[in-house]
Amino acid sequence: MALTSSDETDLLLPLLGAMRETPRFSTFLERLRRRTGARYIALLTRQGALGKAPIIEFHAGAPLPSGSPVTGSSALFDLDRAHYDSLRPGRVYALGELVDHDPLLRAQRWRELRELGLADERIVRILADTGLDAWLVLARTSPCSASDSALLSNLAPYVAEALRSGRDLDAARDSARINAAGMARSGNGWMTFDADGRLVDLSGQTQTWWSERYGQPPRIGERLLGLARPAERALLTAIEDLAQDQTAPPRPVLLSDTPQVEALVQRIAMDDAQAPANTARFLAVFALPHAPSRDAQARLTALHALPPREAELALKLSEGLSIAEAAQAMGLTVETARNYSKRIYAKLGVRGKAELVRRILEGTAHMT
Repeated sequence: MALTSSDETDLLLPLLGAMRETPRFSTFLERLRRRTGARYIALLTRQGALGKAPIIEFHAGAPLPSGSPVTGSSALFDLDRAHYDSLRPGRVYALGELVDHDPLLRAQRWRELRELGLADERIVRILADTGLDAWLVLARTSPCSASDSALLSNLAPYVAEALRSGRDLDAARDSARINAAGMARSGNGWMTFDADGRLVDLSGQTQTWWSERYGQPPRIGERLLGLARPAERALLTAIEDLAQDQTAPPRPVLLSDTPQVEALVQRIAMDDAQAPANTARFLAVFALPHAPSRDAQARLTALHALPPREAELALKLSEGLSIAEAAQAMGLTVETARNYSKRIYAKLGVRGKAELVRRILEGTAHMT
C-alpha cells in the first residue's frame, strides 16, 4: 500500500510534531491504527548499548495484557530479544517468520494470540543505528494483508528519520539544560543580541536580576532599557566591530558602574557560514552580583574540614573585609581572628589572604 496524498497529511505530518507530544507519537500511532483497522499499534525504542538498555514503548489502542508478543515489556519480547535484534531494517516480518525455527514456540505464540483475541501481527525494524534501535508492530483481530505490510514498509524510513531527529533534539536540549544550569550555578548571566543590538534571548537569572535592578524586565526584540548612555554605546560598538570582523576577539564592555557588571561580548559561530550578516548573533556573558550561597559555610566545612567559625571568617575575608573588620563583624578579637586565619591558610594550602580569596572565589562557596 503506497502512501497517498492523504497519508502524507494524516500520517507524515504528525511525525513532524511527534517529539513535542505527551506521550510522544500518540497522534501518528492512533491515526495509523485507524488507517489499518488494527487493534493495537506499538513503537518500541531502545537507546544505549545493545541488549542492555530498557525498551520504551509508545502505543495506540487498548494496551494488551503483559506477556503478549507485541508489548515491549513482555516476557516474550525479552525471551526472543535476539530474534528482534536480528531483523533486517526496513523489511516487514510476520510473527510466524520469527518462530518457524521452533514448532513448540510457534504453537505457543499462536495460542497466545488467540487468547488475546488477535489473529495476526506484522513487525518492521525501523532502524538499527549505533545506540538507537526501534521496531513498529501492528496487531489485528483479522489476518494482516499485503497492504498492511506495504504501508509499514513505506512508513519505516520516515519514522526512522523522526526518531533520529528526536534523538538529536533531546541531546541538544539536554546539553542546553546542562549548560544553563552550569552558568546559573557559577553566578553568570548571559544575553544574546542581533546585529542591531536588539535582545534575542537571555537567561532566567539575568531577567530576574535586570528586573530588580532596573525596575522592568528586558524586552525581546528591543534594545536594553536602563543602560547608561556610555554603556549602551559601548555595547553597540562592540557588536558592530564583531559584526564587521568575524575573527575579532571578544570585547569587554562595562554594563554597569554600580554595581559593577563587566560583560564579555563575542560573536556566536553560526552553523551556516553563508548566512547573511544581519542574521549574526552576539553573546554577552557577565558575572551577576550575588552574595555567597547560604550553603557556602557548609561547603567549606565539607571540602576543607574548616570548623564553622573558621569557615565564616574565610567567607568574610573573601568578601573583601580585612582581618580587623572580619573580627569585629564576628565578635572576635583581632588576635583570635589572626590565629583562625593561619589555620585556614594551612588547611587550604594558601600563602595569604590574596590566595585565600582567589581560592574561595574559584570554588563552590560562591556558586548559587
